[in-house]
This record gives sequence, C-alpha cells and structure tokens, in this order.
Amino acid sequence: MSVDAVHAADLQAERTHGEGSLRTWLANSRVLAWRQLLVYVRNVPTVLQSLIIPAVSLVLIKVVLGDAVGDATGQDSLYGTVPLMILVGAMGGSMVSAIRLNKERSTGLLARLYVLPINRAADLTSRVLAETVRILVVTLILLAVGSAMGFRFSEGVPAAIALIAVPVVFGSAYAVFVLAIAVNSPAGAPLVQYLGLLMNVLMFFNSGFSPIDAYPGWLQPIVANQPMTPGIDLMRSLAAGGPITMNLIKVAIWAAIFVGASIYPALVGYRKAATSR
Repeated sequence: MSVDAVHAADLQAERTHGEGSLRTWLANSRVLAWRQLLVYVRNVPTVLQSLIIPAVSLVLIKVVLGDAVGDATGQDSLYGTVPLMILVGAMGGSMVSAIRLNKERSTGLLARLYVLPINRAADLTSRVLAETVRILVVTLILLAVGSAMGFRFSEGVPAAIALIAVPVVFGSAYAVFVLAIAVNSPAGAPLVQYLGLLMNVLMFFNSGFSPIDAYPGWLQPIVANQPMTPGIDLMRSLAAGGPITMNLIKVAIWAAIFVGASIYPALVGYRKAATSR
C-alpha cells in the first residue's frame, strides 16, 4: 500500500478529529498495520522462513531427541518443545520487522511518513499490531503441527485460549523491545547478529529442552527466570496441567519490562530516525 493510499484512507478522520486524537491514532494504526502485513506476505522467503522453519525445527527436535526427555521427566517432550518453538517463532520474526524498519529509515520512507498529517505514534503501533497478527498465525500453525505429533489440550477450551494468548502477549511486548533497538541503531547495523546471539542464548538455556533441575546448580536460577522459561512452563501447564500463578506473574513481569523499558526510547528514536534525513 502506497503512502498516498494511507493518506487518503484516513484523511476524513484526521480532518474531523485531528492528528493527535485517539480515533485518528487507531485509524492510522489500522491502515499502516495492513501495509506492514502486505509487505510481509509479499516477501515469500521471509514468510517461508518465519512459518516453515519453526515447524520443521519442531519435527526435527522430536526426531532427534525422541523420548529421551519423556523418559527423564515422565512427560512427553512435545509439551516443552512446542511452547519453546512457538516462542522462538514469535521472537525470531521480530528481527525481520526490525530489519525492515532499519531499511525503511535508510531509504527515507520513515521521513515521508513522518511529514504526513497522521498520528506520530501510528507507524510504530502498526508494526506492533502486524507482529501480533503474525505471532498469532505462527502460534496456530505450530499448535497444529504439534497436535499432529501428539500435543493435546487436556485442560479445556479456556486454558487452550489462554495458551494461545501467552505467546501473543509476550511476543508483542518483545516486538516493542526489538523495534526500540531498531530505531536507535545506525542504518545498516548488524541487528540480525546481535539479536540472533540473544535468541541463541535464550533458546538453549530454558525448560523447553530439559528440566530446570537438569542444569548445573549455579545455572538453575538463571534458566528458571530468563524470559522464555516462564512462558514455556505456563503454556505447558495450560495444556497438560500444573502450576500457573507464579509463571503467569513472571510472564507479566517480563512483558511489562519489555514494554516499559522500550516505549519512550522507541518514540524518541523513531522521531530522530524519521527526521535525520
């Protein structure tokens, strides 16, 4: 969708309510989110990478590990690896959005959007909304793959809906964090390398691959409280039963940290990125 189309779609709302109104912000965010989704789906390699690779990885983990985790824990390893790969897919896809934002900054698109009579926060909001939709789709696909392999919801429909909400909320909060990094990084910065390093550390030190008590004693508190582990444990409990309250609190805390620490830097960084050309 072109910038002119964005302008035309929201012109009436802007004239009626003003650029800074809540109604204009919501209208602008909706249209710009649609633009982000169109850009995403038209990039076939990116779509395949963000949707297919997590699903293939889930199958490969099951094939490689087999029942080793289940024999050690008494529970099917799918109840750890399915939540793990859902979070990996949710968080990993945010890197693509960050790279696109950084590229649009260097091409001048951010500057062009910034001078339009639209709400100043709408573009950033639209990117988070688009990430929320992508995360929901990835979650549903991976749950379908997991279900075909034996993953089951034994706690009922409300728990299943709550399980789906966990990666959507957590992943959207993480997307705010990643976008804040993107707008405050120099054009062409190696975001993939930096964020990929963070992802690799989190991916291999959590409760999805192995129970926490299987890690060395000094490492267990780190593994138990890193961002991904509470989400994995919460989704496991919502699917197969288990403690919920403490993991729900930890997920909420991490989501609040990501959003609270990122909103102001994201808004300030976006303004600087859009006006620096």
